[in-house]
Amino acid sequence: MRRLLFLLGLFPILAHAALPFATAEVTYMPVSDGYAAEAVVEAGRESTLAAQVAGRILLLDVDAGDAVKSGQLLARIDDSEARNSLAGNQAQVAQAQANLANAKAQFERTRILVSRKFVSPSALDKAQADYQAAEAEVAVARAGVAQASTAKGFTHIKAPFSGLVSARLAQVGEMASPGRPLLTLFDPATLRVIASIPQENLQQIRQSGRASIEFPALGKWVESRSVTVLPAADSRTHVSQVRIELPADAVGLYPGMFARAHFSTGQARKMLLPAEAVVRRSEVTGIYVVQGDKLQFRQLRIGRETAAGIEVLAGLRAGETIALDPVKAGIHLRQQKP
Repeated sequence: MRRLLFLLGLFPILAHAALPFATAEVTYMPVSDGYAAEAVVEAGRESTLAAQVAGRILLLDVDAGDAVKSGQLLARIDDSEARNSLAGNQAQVAQAQANLANAKAQFERTRILVSRKFVSPSALDKAQADYQAAEAEVAVARAGVAQASTAKGFTHIKAPFSGLVSARLAQVGEMASPGRPLLTLFDPATLRVIASIPQENLQQIRQSGRASIEFPALGKWVESRSVTVLPAADSRTHVSQVRIELPADAVGLYPGMFARAHFSTGQARKMLLPAEAVVRRSEVTGIYVVQGDKLQFRQLRIGRETAAGIEVLAGLRAGETIALDPVKAGIHLRQQKP
């Protein structure tokens, strides 16, 4: 609708009292000219969450398309083995601390006996070594507790950022193993478009710094926030990637979606038609042309479709009048025929 209103501002509306639809005069107008390239939507922040411990999946409470918050619990793996390991390591800490207390007491007694020359200095050396070994055993046992506690934490998988679930790769009841993917998330606020551009076009794109992105599946266009030519090229195809940042209010997009990037590199005078006025019938493309009080369907040869409209290559002349509502025009034309 915005494109239609924009184009109506360029085409002077003609008053045809006898016609039950709006009309406009075709004319050439200055429009942005440039280079178009196929592109794909990607997420600047995307993550595949995988299991880090083995165990049965007890909870997987989200599915593809669900919105999640940062820190939200997404999946839980059976932590029985992790709890048993943690308890065993905690018992080892208690045992190591008891050994340490005994070694310390023995060391203190031996030091007193050596000072009174009841035992040889070598006995003190052995008591000191035993004391230091007991300290090391406590440190090792505490590290085991920390490791077991970390492994237990891996059984609860939380969202690393707020976003949308794009894929669910496991089911409740299945066995998880280290490295097995469970979920894929992406942040919709970081969506952008990547286009592959031949090197001969890069300089113009750098100078322009502007692009309009077409999403054919959605039937809409958006304007870029910025255009960045990445400083690398494919050694086989000799093309470089151009990153196009999308506005924050772009909705309905997802990673992998097809797009078409239109880079503005100059100005040209073209004859454009509103997309809503063009009729497509199988392989035939045409427009309803008003000639006085008569109406005629005329076949067109069209060019590139842009945010401003559809370019006409042949079939119309400047100054001719067209119908802007092909449905009403088609009904009116059938009523004219005997």
